[in-house]
Amino acid sequence: MDTIAGFFSFITTPVSWVIVQFHTVYGAIFGADTGWAWGLSIVSLVILIRICLIPLFVKQIKATRAMQTLQPEMKKIQERYKSDKQRQSEEMMKLYKETGTNPLSSCLPILAQSPFFFALYHVLNGIATGKTIGVINDDLLASARKAHIFGAPLAAKFMDSSDKVGALGATLTDVRVVTAIMIVLMSFSQFYTQRQLMTKNVDTTVKTPFMQQQKMLMYVFPVMFAVFGINFPVGVLVYWLTTNVWTMGQQMYVIRNNPTPGSKAQAAYLERLHKHVLNHGGTRNKRERTIVKAIVAKGRDRNEFERKFINGLTKAGLAAQADGNVVKGEGSVATLTAEDGTATTAAAPKRQQPKRQSKSQRQSAAGAKTAGDSTGSASTGSSESGSTASDASEPTSLTKSEQPKDASQPTARKATTPKSGSGGRSKAQSGQRKGGPQRPKSPSKK
Repeated sequence: MDTIAGFFSFITTPVSWVIVQFHTVYGAIFGADTGWAWGLSIVSLVILIRICLIPLFVKQIKATRAMQTLQPEMKKIQERYKSDKQRQSEEMMKLYKETGTNPLSSCLPILAQSPFFFALYHVLNGIATGKTIGVINDDLLASARKAHIFGAPLAAKFMDSSDKVGALGATLTDVRVVTAIMIVLMSFSQFYTQRQLMTKNVDTTVKTPFMQQQKMLMYVFPVMFAVFGINFPVGVLVYWLTTNVWTMGQQMYVIRNNPTPGSKAQAAYLERLHKHVLNHGGTRNKRERTIVKAIVAKGRDRNEFERKFINGLTKAGLAAQADGNVVKGEGSVATLTAEDGTATTAAAPKRQQPKRQSKSQRQSAAGAKTAGDSTGSASTGSSESGSTASDASEPTSLTKSEQPKDASQPTARKATTPKSGSGGRSKAQSGQRKGGPQRPKSPSKK
């Protein structure tokens, strides 16, 4: 560890200078030799570093989400070239290049603060060994060696011997109790940070190896912190615990206000946004308008939670616009999004679909219709028989007339209703003409 800390010694002077400046401020309030003055100086150093790393943290979030989006494509490449590892790597690099994604971007905050971490370790190790380092002179060195945090010296370690701890003016029990509590808190904060990322801010619709890797890291990182923590000075434990708490709070804020699409956090956020929009009659600030604008722009590509949000606005008489504003449904075309992503206009009335009948209902309706037709046919048949009896002497169109036809008068074919048992009907329908166009069969004949 001393070799690694010495490698980062180029930043030791700036880190020691920042600590001394904060110590000057807090020393005037709590006393120069107190643990509060030196401990708060380390905490302030962490906060200053993390504020400077916020742009890298934002880049880390974007890179992580981009990697989550690429997981289905990466899985296809792995399955396609599972027997050719070299081709698999080439296709992976090609995918990263086409999408502009860098897998190392998610590690930028950790890599960026590692020089400060090792520089601080080098400073605190110098205090423990009684060596001036950076801008810390003999007076500041003596003051730092007197500082205790809850009875544990700033430069003491969990694995130190009782003689070394006694030289710093403390007991081994106090050092080990304080360091053990800080190691537990440090490991727990790391575990909780990773857990809330996996359970709340991961797209649950995509099951990829990336999720399994993150789940494994959720248990590996706390164990690593516990193992390495027993060799860290108390001041370094203060630094690492503070940065873990900062990361946890920062991630909680991001998950609540800018969740990953398709995650449980997005469902909770859109539910809160829906209530706020209904209470205020529209979006309140730029961030809400940006979220609504992104959802509207997706169109058919919206996920389940986004479709539910749009449909909820439409049912309430509101419509989301392309610029992110939410207006009254009157005078604007509000769209309902179905579960399959199909958009339908809310202003247009829905077509009523006929109610589907069962087989028994269809059979009973058909039977009633047949009975009605039979009744109608019977009444028609009786009237026709009466008229036939009265006009029996008149020739019908189906029998050949013995009177010569006048060529000047056009012959009109009389349409008659076929009657069962009529010989003329059989002749007329079954007889075929010779040497001319054939007469079409009657549609009623089977």
